[in-house]
Amino acid sequence: MASAGKETAAIPGGACRRVLMFPLPFQGHINPMMQLADVLHSRGFDITVFHLPFNAPDHASYRLVPVGTGVPSGDLFPTGSDADFAGALQRINERLQAPFEDILREVLEEEERPPACLVVDSNFRGMQLVAERLGVPTLVLRTGGAACLVAYMAFPALCDKGVLPPQDESQLDMPLDDHQPLRLRDMVFSATTPHETMSTCLQRIVESAKNSSGLIINTFSDLEDASLRKIADGAGVQVYAIGPLHKISGGAQSSLLAQDRTCLDWLDKQEAASVLYVSFGSLASMNEEELVETAWGLANSGMPFLWVIRPNLVQCSEKVGLPDGFQELTRGRGMVVSWAPQQEVLGHHAVGGFWTHNGWNSTLESICEGVPMICRPHFADQMINARYVQEVWKIGFELVGKLERGKIESGVRKLLGQEEGEEMRRRASDIKNKAYWCIKEGGTSLTQIDMLVNRIMSF
Repeated sequence: MASAGKETAAIPGGACRRVLMFPLPFQGHINPMMQLADVLHSRGFDITVFHLPFNAPDHASYRLVPVGTGVPSGDLFPTGSDADFAGALQRINERLQAPFEDILREVLEEEERPPACLVVDSNFRGMQLVAERLGVPTLVLRTGGAACLVAYMAFPALCDKGVLPPQDESQLDMPLDDHQPLRLRDMVFSATTPHETMSTCLQRIVESAKNSSGLIINTFSDLEDASLRKIADGAGVQVYAIGPLHKISGGAQSSLLAQDRTCLDWLDKQEAASVLYVSFGSLASMNEEELVETAWGLANSGMPFLWVIRPNLVQCSEKVGLPDGFQELTRGRGMVVSWAPQQEVLGHHAVGGFWTHNGWNSTLESICEGVPMICRPHFADQMINARYVQEVWKIGFELVGKLERGKIESGVRKLLGQEEGEEMRRRASDIKNKAYWCIKEGGTSLTQIDMLVNRIMSF
């Protein structure tokens, strides 16, 4: 798939405008923001990226400006399985507004011509308010899917009805009739965050969209048309569905972890569509018992696998120990790496399935390569994404309940060795083709990018 720079024209007349960008400092948020930066840069815009001192993006073509230097990362974002990320987002919005205002003033004073706008992560409502005070128009980037934002918009009404928070576990499987295919459990975004904190967090995300000069979503209309229409009606702003960004930008990626590329050589030696790729992203974690059950489930399945075990995957443990006998049983059939070049892995002919946490980037990357999924969501939007994978797009299934080796073994065989998995693969291939056409010349996503460029030039 070609990059946007080759498919579309640059700014008319070569006029150069600067776009400011501010991503949330997590891998799943940095990647789409930097991919969007590449798309805009290919159209002739100059790019300035604000970032926190930790998890800083790396790009030689852009001006990178740190915000909050001297503020310890531990004061802003906790680590561990019980991390309250919604509470952390509130702290970062509160503590970094003043430093960001000082730095933004400096940037504005240095520029001969005012920047066109600030593109801000939708979790940074506080930074959006700073830009508004200083007269800088804002566009908001949602790094999750459209269905997720529709659910966030519905959250207050469900609270008003007394449906949320759930009173006991017996309610969790209750279907939400007005929000099919979601169940009540899919709206419980974190088991470790107080309900009021979560409500405030989601409220600010929705406010950031409604108070923007335009909402950018990393999705495509053939995948989420109904949800996109609900957002446009509910938020009252122009919505730009310009995904999949990782394809339009030419696959730009700012990996925060070192990638082990030897896995690609190993994949070259495997049969087509035979390998299960297993990765739970950069934040989701498991306990030691779950790691052991996963190991034996993969080993007993008899299927080839590529398993990403990053250093902090296991809770409360810096070192990951695989069970005795695992390596001997899987030698030649399985490979374990600390991090992988995921887009290339999913695009490899040997990969036939993806066991994923269903973060939106991973879900979208799998969709774009026609790879069906085993879903194991952990928090935030992952439950919603998994539900759509299983019930709407029908290109995967959720592995529910406690992780047990027998359940894992049967799930892997179902996806890679049974007709049901083949049917999911055929449906995934159909959606892959739709993703391909939306970024061709005249496709819906490139048309939306044209509209976005015109909008930015109007500021």
